[in-house]
Amino acid sequence: MRRRRTVAAEREKVQAVFKRLSSDPVGIRVHDVIIKGNAKTKEELIEAEVAELLRAAPTVQDLLRNASIASARLRQLDVFDSVNITLDAGPPELPGTTNVVVEVVEAANPITGSAGVYSKPEARSWSLEGSVKLKNLFGYGDIWDASGAYSWDQTSEVGIGVSLPRFKSISTPLMARASLSSQDWLKFSSYKERLLGLSFGLISTMQHDLSYNLTWRTLTDPSQVSSKSIRRQLGHNLLSALKYTYKIDQRNSHLRPTKGYAFLSTSQVGGLWDSKGLRFFRQEFDVRGAVPLGFYNSALNVGLGVGAILPLGRGFMNLSSSVPDRFYLGGHSSPVCSLSGLSSLLGFRTRGIGPTEPRRLVPSESEDGSAASPGRDYLGGDLAVSAFADLSFDLPLKIFRDAGIHGHAFLTAGNLAKLSEGEYKKFSLSEFGRTFRSSAGVGIILPTKLFRVEVNYCYILKQAEHDSGRTGIQFSFSSPL
Repeated sequence: MRRRRTVAAEREKVQAVFKRLSSDPVGIRVHDVIIKGNAKTKEELIEAEVAELLRAAPTVQDLLRNASIASARLRQLDVFDSVNITLDAGPPELPGTTNVVVEVVEAANPITGSAGVYSKPEARSWSLEGSVKLKNLFGYGDIWDASGAYSWDQTSEVGIGVSLPRFKSISTPLMARASLSSQDWLKFSSYKERLLGLSFGLISTMQHDLSYNLTWRTLTDPSQVSSKSIRRQLGHNLLSALKYTYKIDQRNSHLRPTKGYAFLSTSQVGGLWDSKGLRFFRQEFDVRGAVPLGFYNSALNVGLGVGAILPLGRGFMNLSSSVPDRFYLGGHSSPVCSLSGLSSLLGFRTRGIGPTEPRRLVPSESEDGSAASPGRDYLGGDLAVSAFADLSFDLPLKIFRDAGIHGHAFLTAGNLAKLSEGEYKKFSLSEFGRTFRSSAGVGIILPTKLFRVEVNYCYILKQAEHDSGRTGIQFSFSSPL
């Protein structure tokens, strides 16, 4: 009987505490932050991430809220298997105080890796990709990584990098990376691109990102059939560029947004060391929104992207912009999925629209010396606009709804224009609007944890003479990252 009374009394005390916490703010002061479980991780790193946040809470309610934020911060370091924050009573001589106990469990295996084979339907190729990460080598939350990718007939890349969540008094993450990559654009623009680069992340927060890139770039034409515009830019160049990105993403999902909005602004200044031919200013905007429609879990996603690049220097509008840095439209990736600037135009091949130029005509070895048409190089544009509307909806069968498989209908449009080398004198806004390319279609979407698979029927509504668009069934694999 006495035990029952004791349990009932304790229950009443707990209920009284919860009632008080839910009705009125309860003042409190953090006396000490105690860190446990960090055998390898430096204590000053954990303190720098959470101590100030926890000590700033004036009430119990605020402290509980800040403790949740602090726990999320530590988990984002990606070096702990678990994080647990509890409140303990402060010293008896200091009433109204508490000790906050931060207990972490460091990663049991500091080495993680991944590998996979991925298809690229628009290029009719496959790629082998892999990465290895070594976490917390020196106890500062440092993450060292090495990655590689090899694509049959298309791309190869290797890179090593390190990231630090903070360094001494600098509260923003720092990153450094070295990479070597090769990109084959012979099918589209008659050149191969090789990049040897260093990149440094200077500022990285939820909304702001500032980086510096130093890249030795080589353009070659093994086929010897490139157009005049491409041949003028072959050779070596040193690209020194500062890039700033501002990003807001309030959508409820990246794979299937049904409400919210997003905005992205990317500014890049190239040629900081006065590199010949690579002095430019490049600006992109991407805005999009999702609105639920209230039936069959349907939602309307709309988006608009705008980009412009201008060469810098005396008489800049008569100079030529760098071909690899121009804007290109086309490809089969989903315009809904990623937030990365101009969206793709479904139904058009990669780099499949915009200004083109005939390749060099090489006589054949036949008796009459005739030569077949060598095709054309896609040169990209200095001004680009793209837009899309996508209506997603659940399919009638429950087995599809349970698996997340759903349908969509879409409309995409976009256009490119050349402004450099004096072409701005011929630019007409009405003509630019009249020559917009567009496509429409329907499809089925199969979402996974890593990417979104689409099986679409695309119908080309409008294209120009030399555009590469095709009506029919198309497949796409799109990552939201």
